[in-house]
Amino acid sequence: MSSALQYPFTEPPASGHRIQVAPGVHWLHFPLPFSLDHINLWLLEDGDDWTLVDTGFGSRATRELWRAAFDSALDGRPIRRILVTHYHPDHIGQAAWLAGHFQAPVWMTEGEWALTHRLQTASDEAVAEGFRHLFGRHGLGGDALDTLAGRGNSYRKVMPELPPAPEIIAEGDAVSINGDTWRVHIGRGHAPEHACLYRERDRLLISGDQVLPTISSNLTVRAHEPDDDPVTDFVDSLRALRAALPRDTLVLPAHGLPFRGLHERIDDLCAHHDEQLDAARDACAERPLTAFDLLPVLFKRELDSRQLMFAMGESIAHLNCLHALGRVRREERDGRLYHIAV
Repeated sequence: MSSALQYPFTEPPASGHRIQVAPGVHWLHFPLPFSLDHINLWLLEDGDDWTLVDTGFGSRATRELWRAAFDSALDGRPIRRILVTHYHPDHIGQAAWLAGHFQAPVWMTEGEWALTHRLQTASDEAVAEGFRHLFGRHGLGGDALDTLAGRGNSYRKVMPELPPAPEIIAEGDAVSINGDTWRVHIGRGHAPEHACLYRERDRLLISGDQVLPTISSNLTVRAHEPDDDPVTDFVDSLRALRAALPRDTLVLPAHGLPFRGLHERIDDLCAHHDEQLDAARDACAERPLTAFDLLPVLFKRELDSRQLMFAMGESIAHLNCLHALGRVRREERDGRLYHIAV
């Protein structure tokens, strides 16, 4: 944990229970079946009901925890509205089921809904072909590429059902919850149109994955947008958030503990990606590199197949950023894309 950050809560709530972190704002903590082993969800008092921010992973185990939480964490009160920060299945995975159970509308941004719909409805064959084309062109091959392509549409496996068409929210919108105004701030890079929510009266930010206290969210390039530059999008939107919100904002992240020190954390995140860009450019100055060649420079640990997928997307993202900045040029050789420092 950064010494520049302050953590007013030292422990998360037990699964299925809640902790109040601010007037009308309660913290839920659900497990995830990954190395990133939890997600924070936020219950906002809304009259005699609740507004829920994010829903948990699309698994049977999460659904069973929710069933127990209906009486414990929710006190038997219904959820009247479900607000989803972005498309990742640990955030939207239970949205369809909860929306059906409570007859509650889902609210999210247009960009996140469009990507959710695109990913969930893609065929296994289209997803496999996308992996082969994007990652193969960037240097991944052999069994590793076959394994990733062979997974088919893994998104649909944990998102078997789309939620109902949502109410659309956008940058600057004011969402009224229990008489309070929560202002929508959009983050980009980790997701196309990630919704963060800010309550001005007590300087409270529900940041989702856009600002996390101890890690940087994955910035990936997707097969249908191979020249996308999520690194620039991420850094630019972080700097806009820093300019808009005060330093002493209490940040409620999707992973990790709530913290204060928003400006310092954003500065650290921006510096981290500057360092990654410099390291990638320096490596490309020694010899032409594919995104696959660059993995040991950007990632100092062994990668399993799931981590390899995210790492390849992030390696491509940093090379796309360097190319957009004119710091590397591209050269195609035998169907693979190499990057050379300029």
